Amino acid sequence: MKNSNIFHISQCESGVNYTINIYIDITNRRLRVDDYRGNVSSIMKRVVEIAKEYSFTKVIIKSKDGDWRKFLSYGYQLEGIIEGFFSGSDAYFMSYYFSDERRTSHYWKEEDDIINSVLELPNNEPIQLLPSIYKMRLATQDDASDLAKLYHHVFPSYPTPMNEKSYIEKVMDEGTIFYLVEWNSEIVSAASAEVNAHYQNAEMTDCATLKEHRKYGFMKLLITELEKYLIEQNIYCAYSLARARSFGMNAVFGKLGYQYNGRLTKNCDIFGEFEDMNIWVKKLV
Repeated sequence: MKNSNIFHISQCESGVNYTINIYIDITNRRLRVDDYRGNVSSIMKRVVEIAKEYSFTKVIIKSKDGDWRKFLSYGYQLEGIIEGFFSGSDAYFMSYYFSDERRTSHYWKEEDDIINSVLELPNNEPIQLLPSIYKMRLATQDDASDLAKLYHHVFPSYPTPMNEKSYIEKVMDEGTIFYLVEWNSEIVSAASAEVNAHYQNAEMTDCATLKEHRKYGFMKLLITELEKYLIEQNIYCAYSLARARSFGMNAVFGKLGYQYNGRLTKNCDIFGEFEDMNIWVKKLV
């Protein structure tokens, strides 16, 4: 195992007949291939080598339209699709598992019941107005410390170190946008959009609200504001990975017109265990 003080490593690697952009996710014991070019067989061989080097139990490849069947023939499983991810072309989430334990979900039927209930909800309800005692705005670097405190309070464990000011400053520098809600100058709710300007997509993520402020529907307001900002930046594909056992977060995306497009088994560590994540996708224009 590599240095346990490192949470993740993003890097680009080139071989004789391939190039891969990989995310070495130490916290979640998985390897993610975010982009690639070249020979698919060589890519798969190299990906397995890297995953075994780190003793990972899962690999995720964001496959392009012409390649997902080849990944399937090598034992990968299609777990979801993000429509429009690659500048209008679809991305296919192909997953490979190195253990039965990582491959097996213990809550699949419960999660099916939740998603079926969510899909029956109306998606044209008016969004609740922000109460006058609250303020919503775009976050700045000066908010990094208070955002870290929010995430520390809401999540005992999280796939990324959002409880660290330096990490939030880093992702802001890399293009992630945060919107927040304040009450008495305290940040009580926030959400972010992790922007991929090259492929014109964004992941809606880092959704958190302090328990005592959850009755006002802040998340729908925050995500709606993020969507408006993204459209102005020529970002046309929005997607999110929501905890499959969270009725509330799945309902937020369902009511905002996102489409349910699959489920990733034991994808990341939240609340101290690997959780299944539902994929939600929306075309912004």
